[in-house]
Amino acid sequence: MVEESAFRGIVGFMGKIGIYDVILPFLLVFTIVFAILEKTKIFGAEKIDGRELTKKNINSIVAFVVAFLVIASTKLVSVINEVMANVVLLLILAVCFLMLVGTFFGDKEFTLEKFPTWTKIFMVLMFIGVVVIFLNALDWLKFVFALFENWDTEWAASIIFMIIILGFIAFITNEPRAKETKKSE
Repeated sequence: MVEESAFRGIVGFMGKIGIYDVILPFLLVFTIVFAILEKTKIFGAEKIDGRELTKKNINSIVAFVVAFLVIASTKLVSVINEVMANVVLLLILAVCFLMLVGTFFGDKEFTLEKFPTWTKIFMVLMFIGVVVIFLNALDWLKFVFALFENWDTEWAASIIFMIIILGFIAFITNEPRAKETKKSE
């Protein structure tokens, strides 16, 4: 029989008293809403001693109420917990990807700025990953898969044909850009 470690017991105790399903989601929502309200200055700003300051008291009360309303809904809290766990997983995957790509550069510094196409592809893949995470957390992904469940060869052929036609139209109507010539001084 394997004994439970002291740290595992602490994590379990924190789960029992509501750290993970009440306090952390509350702090997360409060922080995000407060930061957005501070940045956007929706409730205005006031000038004190020549400096423009946001109305922190109003912003904090609104963020406090929104955070309490969110934790009152167990469905929202479970979605937040699942989404945050998956987003962190996606972030870890991104770091692993960058480590793998960085190994090919040896001792040279690797940045994605040198490769604008990599940056764009990477950002699109991350965006798709985040959308899939949210759809899965909201349990809406099953509706997306249901759309493809009853497809047959006619549907597939029709979609492939439409993609080819749209690609052909885009190719024909695309005007080549004139390359700018650099003047040497």
